[in-house]
Amino acid sequence: MGKTLFDKVWDSHVVDSISDGPDILFIDRHLVHEVTSPVAFLNLKRKGVQVLYPNKTFATADHNTPTINQHLPVQEKQSAMQLKMLEENARTHGIPYWGLGHRKNGIVHVIGPENGITLPGATIVCGDSHTSTHGAFGAVAFGIGTSEVEMVLATQSILQPKPKKMRIHVHGELPPSVLAKDVALYIISQITTSGATGHFVEYTGDVFKNLTMEGRMTVCNLSIEMGARGGMMAPDEKTFQYIKHREYTPYGEDWHRAMEYWQTLYTDHDAVFDREINLYAEDIEPMVTYGTNPGMGIGISKTIPKASEVCGSQQAFKKSLDYMGYQEGEPMLGKKIDYVFLGSCTNGRIEDFRAFANVVKGKKKSEDVHVWLVPGSHHVLTQIKSEGIFQNLIDSGFEVREPGCSACLAMNDDKIPAGKYAVSTSNRNFEGRQGPGARTILASPIVAAAAAVTGRVTDPRTLN
Repeated sequence: MGKTLFDKVWDSHVVDSISDGPDILFIDRHLVHEVTSPVAFLNLKRKGVQVLYPNKTFATADHNTPTINQHLPVQEKQSAMQLKMLEENARTHGIPYWGLGHRKNGIVHVIGPENGITLPGATIVCGDSHTSTHGAFGAVAFGIGTSEVEMVLATQSILQPKPKKMRIHVHGELPPSVLAKDVALYIISQITTSGATGHFVEYTGDVFKNLTMEGRMTVCNLSIEMGARGGMMAPDEKTFQYIKHREYTPYGEDWHRAMEYWQTLYTDHDAVFDREINLYAEDIEPMVTYGTNPGMGIGISKTIPKASEVCGSQQAFKKSLDYMGYQEGEPMLGKKIDYVFLGSCTNGRIEDFRAFANVVKGKKKSEDVHVWLVPGSHHVLTQIKSEGIFQNLIDSGFEVREPGCSACLAMNDDKIPAGKYAVSTSNRNFEGRQGPGARTILASPIVAAAAAVTGRVTDPRTLN
């Protein structure tokens, strides 16, 4: 029997297996940030333990960094302390550190691929649930907790039970104005936020083959929102061209040797999955969420379903609508919004800013809407400026901020006020995720752009 892509990568990294227990998995790349690493480093210090392979760990500041005036001292005390601790810990252990103002600084899941840290066939972990992003390159990537961060720092390995395997195949060609974010939200709406629990997902089909690497990252990023341990796609020529010549990518003879391995990373024709799902691109339109989890999503032209039409607890469904201030059977089109957020590890890449800018070009920002445009990295910010996107956005009345996680999780000052509605390109719409009492509508960059110029939930296909 053949092997899946997931099997090939996972099995090649198993150092040992515990009988009736987890595998001991070797980790190729470990990404750390200021929020989930301080306690891990503190425990190493208490035990007198050094980081085993500092060259396999990379540190950046992103989660609670300000997105304006980054050249000034950070005012929020806890954030300032965490940033200081990360810098000191990285220096103590000889770990590459990219803090505020550094040209490589940015959101951890944006800078990994940008710098060639993310590679096919690698195992990648980070103390952040959206580490699944890196699976777009054919890597086994997943989030870990603080105690596991400590384990990887000390041993470069982790105890991990091997997940089950799921394949999601999306047939056909995407309709106009349907982006990778819509594909991911559609999948979650179909299988629910627990539909892939306990599984590692492989995405297959022409839809995913035709996506750019940025689009593939968006889909894999949202794997965790359907309950999956992670998601991945087989590397192909797009993958190899994307990573070639990046700083931490192999070169010369090492590149050729790596390519020999990378080209074996695909699922064998006779491999077996624990679960398979088939969906169709023609059924997908621009998506928006109406509730308080990413699975509560509908096509933008549809109406909010009735409690009797959804799976799960009707009480929880009604509580969600009460929080959002919405009613069963209402259309989402035309709903007033107060904020727009473009950014996060889901949609903070150059492709996302290009898509947003194409929609708003020649138009003006709605006076009723606050808009936060936050690049995922300094590299993205540089691209925005060099391509003329920055000036086009300024001309339309927008402000481009400095890189960081920003309003995705509201750990800095970028918080949506209580009761206000935000169309957000981020990954979660939980109660209070973007600020206490904030109401979040997840959407793609072009749906966010349409809302930014109209002040309402608007179908981008109807804009002139």
